[in-house]
Amino acid sequence: MWFKRKPENRRLEREHVLDVKLRTSQVKAVRNRWVAVVLGTAFCLVLGSYLAWSVGEWALRGLVYENKAFALRELDVRTDGVLAVDQIKRWAGVRLDDNLLALDLARVKRYLELNPAIESVSIERILPRTLRIRVVEREPIAQINIPRPGPDGGLDLGVFQIDAQGYVMLPLAPYQRSAQPPPGGELYPLLDGLDPTEVRPGRRIDLPPVQAALRLIDAFEHSPMEGLVDLKRIDVSSPEVLVVTTGQGSEVTFGLADTERQMLRWREIYDCAQKLNRAIATLDLAITNNIPARWLEVGAATPPPAKPARSPHIRKKHV
Repeated sequence: MWFKRKPENRRLEREHVLDVKLRTSQVKAVRNRWVAVVLGTAFCLVLGSYLAWSVGEWALRGLVYENKAFALRELDVRTDGVLAVDQIKRWAGVRLDDNLLALDLARVKRYLELNPAIESVSIERILPRTLRIRVVEREPIAQINIPRPGPDGGLDLGVFQIDAQGYVMLPLAPYQRSAQPPPGGELYPLLDGLDPTEVRPGRRIDLPPVQAALRLIDAFEHSPMEGLVDLKRIDVSSPEVLVVTTGQGSEVTFGLADTERQMLRWREIYDCAQKLNRAIATLDLAITNNIPARWLEVGAATPPPAKPARSPHIRKKHV
């Protein structure tokens, strides 16, 4: 026993080793079970959601969007102006038998308001079979003539109209109207001196002289000069004044602001000229004091014509 030699390699010695293999295998088994449960639950949720979505889409399509009970049967269209109802229906792009609930009302409204002649649109579904469309039109108050190259190499005049807010539009064709224009066409004051690049249908002209000219036209229709003379041309080329030419041959210069006061002065000077048996040749109302004026003999002045007929475009209170 004393002389027993110990082995040199201590790894050959038999020693008690703690057995941890059983504990590690149990942990791995539990972990695998949890991973399987999580993956299975996620798969079931995804599959259930897909099935629910598919069933819901099928039910919505079959019971709502393809349901003949909601097929469009009546298109109720009204406007406050002169646009023909059939023309509005064509612009809306809506057809009878279209599903009322499947219609994209925002798209229909956008299609209609893209037309420069239309100011605003309201659309309403009336279940089960009616679509109601109400249109507010733009009312032109002035005209713009833009020269452009003609097909024969010459120059043609492109005719545009403009409303009180400054939006440019094309004149309506006869087939687009519910009422025909008066004989000789519609007569509006002509805005002259505009840059052709500023005139684009559907766009608003924000230039100060143009906006001032539109305010002047509106103020003239409610001024004491209305019925005595008629506005023929307004030169908006200057950034500071407007030069108005009347159908009676007068040339009146206006400042861009305080149009109503200038209209009253115009009437006072007009009455004074009538008493002196004279007519106004030129008048500068942009100057506040010592207003310069030049007179014409009454015989040389053009008598006031009858007010030209305008097409019916009276705003309705309920449309």
